[in-house]
Amino acid sequence: MDDFNRHVRELLSWKRGVRGSAGAPSMHDRFERVQITGDVLRYQGNSGDVGCYVASEPLTQHNNYFEVLITDSGVRGSIAVGVVPYDYNLSQQPGWVSCSAAYHADDGKLYSGHGVGQQVAPKCHTGDRIGCGSKESGAGQELPNITSLFFTRNGKEIGTVVIQLSPDSLHPAVGMHSIGEEVQLDLLAEWGLEDEDSLMVVDNHEDDWARLHDMKISGSVLEYAGKGKSIMDVGLAQAKLPLSTRSHYFEVEIVNPGEKCYIAVGVARKDYPKQRHPGWNQGSVAYHADDGKIFYGSGVGHPFGPRCYKGDIMGCGIMFPRDFHLDSEGECDNEGKEGLGGSKAKVRQPKRAILYYTDSEEEEDDDEEEIAESQHQSKKVVVFFSRNGKIIGKKESWIPLGGFYPTIGMLSSEEKVKVEFRPLSG
Repeated sequence: MDDFNRHVRELLSWKRGVRGSAGAPSMHDRFERVQITGDVLRYQGNSGDVGCYVASEPLTQHNNYFEVLITDSGVRGSIAVGVVPYDYNLSQQPGWVSCSAAYHADDGKLYSGHGVGQQVAPKCHTGDRIGCGSKESGAGQELPNITSLFFTRNGKEIGTVVIQLSPDSLHPAVGMHSIGEEVQLDLLAEWGLEDEDSLMVVDNHEDDWARLHDMKISGSVLEYAGKGKSIMDVGLAQAKLPLSTRSHYFEVEIVNPGEKCYIAVGVARKDYPKQRHPGWNQGSVAYHADDGKIFYGSGVGHPFGPRCYKGDIMGCGIMFPRDFHLDSEGECDNEGKEGLGGSKAKVRQPKRAILYYTDSEEEEDDDEEEIAESQHQSKKVVVFFSRNGKIIGKKESWIPLGGFYPTIGMLSSEEKVKVEFRPLSG
């Protein structure tokens, strides 16, 4: 197991290290009341003064678009994304004064040169993407160059404005105006090449899931869509295919912790009840973000690891035994289906049927030894969990009929996570 742990740690470390900083700010950018860390901009004012960032390089014919991901909307979400001249007054939000234009996240309005905006889209919150780019430019004989600017929200164009400056006079800009606001900046984002491909990506990610109950999906992002009023209002997402010897690990990044961060990540049997959090019922193991506890077939959790918050990455995987392979008797290959990542799911079945539980809320928690006895022909595996690239603990468990399926639960409003089924390579 030590070799396996070391291998996982090395792969996780490698994955974190290859995240580049292309499209990040440079040393010649102008900014005030903004802290820059890599490609992340954070507001550093007292909410009484505007914080503003202006990129050193203007829009060009070949680099005519940039995007901002709101990683924290802060107190008011007063985030503006647009273009300004390089010598712009850093105490003013982009779009408020002449020769500038911007989309403002707090009211969904487009501002172009004055303090009265035009409503073009809904407000933006944590997890939303805002983009700005130039469509065309031209010079008149008596007028200065004119640039047509367009703005996007989560990959869809929402509005345009015309500004009397050439693109080479317009620099990407981000304004912020309340405590806690934070964005991730991509100055090399592309527009116009992804429409058809992005639809294919969304379809592909939908194909990864067998069940989505009270969940909304957008690409690799899952969002809670339930009522969040009682413990029965669980939003559940379960993968179509089980973990296997070649695809044994997956990760979940907390994009928005919502009201309570009732986010659970783990594995469960294929017929797991849709209104029960992963880990609460037999045939499941899960790590819960809100209290850092592990739940193993029971509504009573045990201290396990740290609590998790926005931006944390929770991982779950299985350490399969070395002899976990197909034999001539007592095993199955999940009806020949391939596991996540393209491998055959190799799961040993006991010679007698295992009776799992119904969807009843009041299931009895059988003693683990009795369950083990009923499954004495089955295989035991080690389910392990990680947080931000480090293994925090593991739990030995009998693997159920059909295997363990990646399963995610949420239970409070606005919870949102990004799922990566194949985070490891090599």
